[in-house]
Amino acid sequence: MLDPKMLQAAINQSLLALESNDSGPFGAVVVLDGKVVSAGYNSVVGSQDPTAHAEINAIRAAGQALGTFDLSQCELYTSCEPCPMCMGAIYWSRFKHVYYANTREEAAKIGFDDDFIYKELELPMSERKIPFTKVEDSGALRAFELWEAKSDKQEY
Repeated sequence: MLDPKMLQAAINQSLLALESNDSGPFGAVVVLDGKVVSAGYNSVVGSQDPTAHAEINAIRAAGQALGTFDLSQCELYTSCEPCPMCMGAIYWSRFKHVYYANTREEAAKIGFDDDFIYKELELPMSERKIPFTKVEDSGALRAFELWEAKSDKQEY
């Protein structure tokens, strides 16, 4: 169930991003059992890391704090609808619920338009702006074969 205090905590992170001048106005918190486990804000420019979005920073910190990659018992509160990259991370993390404030359309109005990525993902690889080429190399399958045969693997 939505906890307005947790949403406000995510919004507060977005305001911290502005104060830090590290990047855009985005913030997120990971919540477990009604308590903030981790918080993050967008730090793309300051860290020189294009993946340092608020959600990614909060997810990485939550994994470290909880000692697990499985965040299925957690909720994510974010100041804005997640971009496609963050959506992927959210699904890999297995959050049980995501709450967000601003929409992607509102983000686009201030210069953060991810719509081109959504459109690119719908296109066949051969029609995308960044070329993707499948390279045939039978040696590449070796790691997959070893993984498949591995008896002590930890699946995720």
